[in-house]
Amino acid sequence: MLDSALQARDYLVSCGVPGALAAKDPRLWGRRAVDHSRLGWLDLPFASRGLLNQVDGLVAEARYSGLDHIVLIGVGAESLAAQAIVEAHAPALAGRQDGGTAGELTVLDGSDTAALAFALERLDRTLVVLSSKAGVSLEGDAYRRIFAGAFRERGLSEREIAGRFLVVTDHGSPLHDFARQCGYRIGLTDPYLPGHFGALSAYGLVPAVLAGADADRLLEEAASLVPSLSKDEDNPGLLLGAILGGCAQQGPGGIARDKVVLSEAAGTGALSAWISQLLAVGTGKRGRGILAFEPPGVRGDFPDVHGVALNPRSAATEDADTSVWAPLGAQFLLWEYAAAVSGWLLGVNPFEAGSTVVQEAEDDAATLLRTAGTGPLAADPPVYVEDDIEVHADFPWPPGADLFTVLGGLAGAVPEGGYLSVVTYLSGDFSGRYLAPSFARASGRPVVYGPGPAYPHATGPIHKDGPGNGAFLVITGEPTPGDALAAHPIPGRPYGLAKLRLARALGEVRALRNRGLPVLRLHLRNPVEGAGRLTEAVRAVAGAGRRP
Repeated sequence: MLDSALQARDYLVSCGVPGALAAKDPRLWGRRAVDHSRLGWLDLPFASRGLLNQVDGLVAEARYSGLDHIVLIGVGAESLAAQAIVEAHAPALAGRQDGGTAGELTVLDGSDTAALAFALERLDRTLVVLSSKAGVSLEGDAYRRIFAGAFRERGLSEREIAGRFLVVTDHGSPLHDFARQCGYRIGLTDPYLPGHFGALSAYGLVPAVLAGADADRLLEEAASLVPSLSKDEDNPGLLLGAILGGCAQQGPGGIARDKVVLSEAAGTGALSAWISQLLAVGTGKRGRGILAFEPPGVRGDFPDVHGVALNPRSAATEDADTSVWAPLGAQFLLWEYAAAVSGWLLGVNPFEAGSTVVQEAEDDAATLLRTAGTGPLAADPPVYVEDDIEVHADFPWPPGADLFTVLGGLAGAVPEGGYLSVVTYLSGDFSGRYLAPSFARASGRPVVYGPGPAYPHATGPIHKDGPGNGAFLVITGEPTPGDALAAHPIPGRPYGLAKLRLARALGEVRALRNRGLPVLRLHLRNPVEGAGRLTEAVRAVAGAGRRP
């Protein structure tokens, strides 16, 4: 791996990539392929200081009004950076005394109603931030309506309700026009700035600052890295990009190490999730891409996977081929630079938002909801049902097949050199994390996982426009008992959050199948008992000691 990385670094230097990037020369990716303004993320450690001066007044006003609970509505890159900032500043925030600038952040990304219930219990001190580069997503529309209705029930006037919303979006975007019509506060960003390169822009900073994070320190951390990024030597961003991009290319043995397992000293957090989406969107194009995993999904020694430790406590970190030490602000800029460099090595434009893969699935979900009206969603009947677990597949199973056989078949469907993806569209605590270690043993391949729709939204390009070597398990379910919010109608809409979540899952399944990818959907009629049975079945497949 070291030889490949050093060769890639020498090649980058010989091609003048560090100097061209420092000069923000878009011709690195070919004439007219990249606009100069798409490289504006390199200036954010300094350009965003002006933004902080504007936000300071908003923070003071919010605290004066008693608003210290920030609800961030955003799916994907727009929310992950803010989460990572608040996580990194959590000890300092917890240590502040009442009356300071302390606050808290709750992120609503459409994956669970528990976070929504938590936020609704704090309405009297809540400021809602709606963050999106484009228009209002299905989830954004639903949550906005729910909060507006809840504020209205509390007796707030329409003007007071508008004052409880802040919209962060691009100048001239559909959400910009919508926010103006509603009378919401608006924070505008550069429409040319790629969303996945916007951690140090308003998308990452504004919600975090409102929640009490020290963004001045964050920008100082990023600025300290800038001088090294124009160098041919002692350039950590260049070296990291050479490692990622160099290893992702096919080596002498015919193996491309295009998969990265990210580990953090304190456990997997929002920084790893942010890096995963950055690499997925930045490199997942034209049949190529770098896919990031979390440690529970990697069991065994895979020749196409290399480990990256983020701020490990010691240099001798188990299972880590590469260690990256840097404070959070520098981590953001370092990984953005590395994503740009690795994209250049792979021959892809890292600043494109990707194809329409993410929007296709959302549009399909919207069509399903519109067609269903107040009735049930149109979905194919299950192939069969076992212990209240519906098996939905686009191919028939042999007579007498059971859940063990189905799951074993899915594990066996993972292509050589591929991976398995587990996405959960459920309320409650059940996660693909509980299935990943067993699936990794059963399939002999690494496993990625995450909640829908946030995870597919953040990483969709790598799965659908990347190497195309994934197999997919999508888990849906009925609302958990006592989850009143899931079934409660969204104001002004003929459906509730549970129906919306299922529509999103069906849209994702259809998008995957349209690309010829192996996908299985399991629907848990009893989500609590079904999760337990599913976990046992996956363990049984792994315990069989063979790849089906």
